[in-house]
Amino acid sequence: METILSLVNSMNNLLWNSLLLVLLCGTGIFFTIRLKFIQVTKLKEGFQLIFGNFSSNGSKKHERKEGEMTPFQALATAIASQVGTGSLTGVATALIGGGPGAIFWMWVSAFFGMATIYSEATLAQKYKTTIDGEVTGGPVYYIQQAFHGKAGKMLAASFAVLITLALGFMGNMVQSNSIGTAFSEVFGNRNIHVSPVVIGVLTAALSGFIFLGGTKRLASVVEKFVPFMAFVYIIGSLGLIVSHISAFPEALKMIFVSAFQPKAILGAGAGITVREAIRFGVARGLFANEAGMGSTPHAHARAKAKNPHEQGLVAMVSVFIDTFIVLNLTVFAILTTGVLDSGKEGIALTQLAFMKSFGSLGDIFVAVCLFFFAFSTILGWHFFGKVNVEYLFGKKSGKIYSLLVLVFIIIGSSLKLNFVWALSDLFNGLMVIPNVLALLALSGVVAFIYKKYGSKQRIEEEKQTQESTALE
Repeated sequence: METILSLVNSMNNLLWNSLLLVLLCGTGIFFTIRLKFIQVTKLKEGFQLIFGNFSSNGSKKHERKEGEMTPFQALATAIASQVGTGSLTGVATALIGGGPGAIFWMWVSAFFGMATIYSEATLAQKYKTTIDGEVTGGPVYYIQQAFHGKAGKMLAASFAVLITLALGFMGNMVQSNSIGTAFSEVFGNRNIHVSPVVIGVLTAALSGFIFLGGTKRLASVVEKFVPFMAFVYIIGSLGLIVSHISAFPEALKMIFVSAFQPKAILGAGAGITVREAIRFGVARGLFANEAGMGSTPHAHARAKAKNPHEQGLVAMVSVFIDTFIVLNLTVFAILTTGVLDSGKEGIALTQLAFMKSFGSLGDIFVAVCLFFFAFSTILGWHFFGKVNVEYLFGKKSGKIYSLLVLVFIIIGSSLKLNFVWALSDLFNGLMVIPNVLALLALSGVVAFIYKKYGSKQRIEEEKQTQESTALE
């Protein structure tokens, strides 16, 4: 195991210390400039598109084809995959591996990533297709549009294999590992021994029930799960941060100073460099918000959207909610309570932070919230992987894939924390490459869609048309 971990870490260092930092951030900067800082100028419009159509059922009803979702369901499915363990466990591992400065680089990568994910969702809508009467889409379809012939098919197939490994198998091991660790911590604090494998089996059983229900059951569950779990965690986290508000300015200072001078905050003995702060910030940021990874476009492709531009704006909001709201709550919960140097790691560190404010209820609160976060991510990632497995092997392969995912969920619950995260970083990084290459190749298409549907003139024309129709 140690030999494999060493090899995986070496490959991760090669990927994350150079190639992916340039590729991810460079792509985000490129689209930010080409789309005229869309994450600033159009963010308000994105929120209006989502919550302007919001109702007790998630959003206004649309006439939809088989497999299609409402824009809100697509957003909920995307956020379900994004706001997983990355927002609770990933933050803790980033703070330990890269210091508080890693959070600054998370923010930077997420800001530029909002332009990248707009492009992903826009292209997913543009090139979605219907197979056997069911709407589907994702990077494999726009990769083939970007690179024609054998090259396009090979690149699409490589992406399909990598995302299946990265999310369906390795990624879901991370989710079950975090759930198992969180509940083991709860029971351990009360001198009760419960094997993480038992928790893994229960998680797999619940997951299997949703898997059997297909896209309809997934959409129905996540559109109710996501708002609920986000609301509960936000309220609890804000309560904790407010109770330690005097430590907030120092926590903020730690993030900005150690982003460029880690030793000034952590001391020479910590051994964390600026490069490591950037590496962990971008890597864990990608795990949390998935911008550029090619995962969430599978959900956005299935949305019944008015046009590709509008679904791109919805996708942009998902990164904002994940990184700049939910993720930051965990960051400041850990930093304001001063538990960073406690020796705890992963979800146990987050639980310790909440126990500082809520006592013996703190670890239970985090474990329950984590279960909702991680479970919804398992559902989303299983769905994303399934689309690609069926692309490679046909419709019948979906059931075999689902069974394998359940096996990996059980296996992942008992593995060591750093091993499952190292594997996840590796495969997440590899799947970025074909996806981002296609985005860059199709950047002209993205710019055209933005100009066609996102210009002020176009918006005014649509507004006047709607007003004229209302008067008639």
